[in-house]
Amino acid sequence: MRLVPPEIESKLRQKGFWPESWTARAGLYVVALDIIAFVLQLLASHLRPKIAASLGGWVTFLSALAVVLFAIVGFRWLRSQILWRLRNRLIVTYVFIGVIPVVLLTAMSLITLYILAGQFASYVVASGIATHLRRMETANNAIANELAVKLERHAEPNAESLLGLRRSSPQWLKRQVCARYGDRPLPTCSDKNRDRLFDAPKSLAGDFSEIVQDHGLFELRTGTTIQLGTEKLRVISSEPLDQSLMARIAESLGEESLGEITLGPGDSGAGPAGTGGAAPGDSHPPAPAFTVGALPPENGFLDREISFPGALSVVNWSTGERERAGVLVRVRTRPSVLYEQLFAALGDFARGLEFVLLSVAIVFAIIELLALWIGTRLTRSITSAVAQLYEATKHINRGDFSHRIEVKSADQLATLANSFNSMTASIEKLVLEQKEKQRLENELVIAQEVQEQLFPKRISQLESLEAYGFCRPARTVSGDYYDFLSLHSDKMILAVGDVSGKGISAALLMATIHSAVRAYSLEGVPLLREPTAVGGGGGSDLMLAAELKGTETSPAALLTLLNQQLFESTPQAKYATLFLGIYDGPTRRLTYSNGGHLPPILISDDGSSELLSCGGTVVGMFDHVTFPEATVQLRRGDIFLAYSDGVTEPENDYGEFGEERLIQIVRENRHLPLERIAELVTAAVDDWIGDNEQPDDVTLVLARAK
Repeated sequence: MRLVPPEIESKLRQKGFWPESWTARAGLYVVALDIIAFVLQLLASHLRPKIAASLGGWVTFLSALAVVLFAIVGFRWLRSQILWRLRNRLIVTYVFIGVIPVVLLTAMSLITLYILAGQFASYVVASGIATHLRRMETANNAIANELAVKLERHAEPNAESLLGLRRSSPQWLKRQVCARYGDRPLPTCSDKNRDRLFDAPKSLAGDFSEIVQDHGLFELRTGTTIQLGTEKLRVISSEPLDQSLMARIAESLGEESLGEITLGPGDSGAGPAGTGGAAPGDSHPPAPAFTVGALPPENGFLDREISFPGALSVVNWSTGERERAGVLVRVRTRPSVLYEQLFAALGDFARGLEFVLLSVAIVFAIIELLALWIGTRLTRSITSAVAQLYEATKHINRGDFSHRIEVKSADQLATLANSFNSMTASIEKLVLEQKEKQRLENELVIAQEVQEQLFPKRISQLESLEAYGFCRPARTVSGDYYDFLSLHSDKMILAVGDVSGKGISAALLMATIHSAVRAYSLEGVPLLREPTAVGGGGGSDLMLAAELKGTETSPAALLTLLNQQLFESTPQAKYATLFLGIYDGPTRRLTYSNGGHLPPILISDDGSSELLSCGGTVVGMFDHVTFPEATVQLRRGDIFLAYSDGVTEPENDYGEFGEERLIQIVRENRHLPLERIAELVTAAVDDWIGDNEQPDDVTLVLARAK
């Protein structure tokens, strides 16, 4: 139930009068209770004096509590207003450096030593956790690279090194390592853990190494992503941040307690892991999730207990939000233990350090006198560096990424300036790379448009034959090829091919084959009954074609000429498969020759099928190759079916799509229009592939005798 209307609340927030912190809200609640108690005291002063007297004590207590709470709120507001400016911060710093240390030098020294000791103890724990995370990250990268190599080789994607580590190292028994290739999980962990680990927030979509909070538990988690072609391999390792791990990290340090920091109302966060969080308004410190180790025994009067908290950054696995102080690590130890760890490498020389510290204490007063002068010099360097950074940000805001900060010193501010220069250089490089990528993408689009023009847009149908072709690239451009060429009104060349490889190189070779087939066929390459004569010497093929121009075209001769041309003009690793057939309309005869392509299928009107298997090796790989040819008689209703391996070779959990399944679909729908048959075949292939990416170009050529 809202006590204040939303519009009033919005206006108060804009003016800064709406209580945001729990202290301000608690102050308002206390004031409200104080007013109620005061009114009740006035009403009861005449009727019930004893009750009025007891209420008077509560009024006094609530008034004092309200004053304290609002004093805290006022101090916080004043601090935020005054210390926002860097100049004011430096002035306050001078006050603390020049006045307070002189009065409280001894007290500050003791406090400083205590804080340094506590911070060192926290650092030992934090450094141990960070070191363990780096080891996990290294192991995770090694496992990911091992899986990537096996996936590239199409081997069984199992991590043998992971199995060995789990057998040889006890700590690996608690570590979960899960992998996923694309949408397909790999067998490295249980299904339950896989779903939990891969339910990662968007902020951790790439490589990461973090302490995460997942379902109320703290875990060390690292992830590696490797791009394999069009798919991504993602490997995630997770290990609970439990008592045994903390005991190994902070061994012989003392007692360590780990738990979640409880935040006040209005902030995100919950209570310690396993406690269900703290209720709003709780002021007691959170109880630790667990405690390991024990406080070392006292070693002298000055060896007092040191208890100091430290905070670790934690990522909420459900929301992806980073909590800078998500895990509270409290260490209880003694100065003697820290002294041994800090100066363990010095041995007996550590005693000499005590005299050095005493000398430092003597000259500390002189250093204090020089603090003002040093502070003035430091102020100038700090404000100058901040001004340079501010000017640089204005250049970046205008889109000027060529601006660089002039670095003259060798301190942390100089490192920050160098980091800024490195950042702007990286952004400038990224912009250029993005432009280059956009240019390449535009060129691919143009290549796709050009290639689409190579496929026949309109097929000249014969009186006794109807034909249809279809090609769907797996990428932007295709390496498959099909064509229909009408030699005369009663003859047609049917061509189907597949170029080795994918991408631009395959598309260029496909265009070469397309041009050569059309050039040779339209110029009238002779019917060679002695194919070995073609290509017998350099240039003999073209000379023979020119001499006998106008005679009948032969599929075997076309393949022989094309093989010689591709062998001489393309790298040895490049080749193609090509089926060429010449259909004679009056006789319904198909004369064909096959250069290594998948044998086409002839499906009769009665449902029987026949493979057109006459042919030779691939085109463009070997020199002086001849190709046999054969002739097959087509009857009314017979369907000629040619296809690429992108139709029959896609796989799922049940194996390949296969030639038999293709024949069955065409046989059951052989009386439908050819375009409809092609749609049914491609739909069946898509269903077989499922959600996976199309692995290869899908090409279909259908012809039916009429």
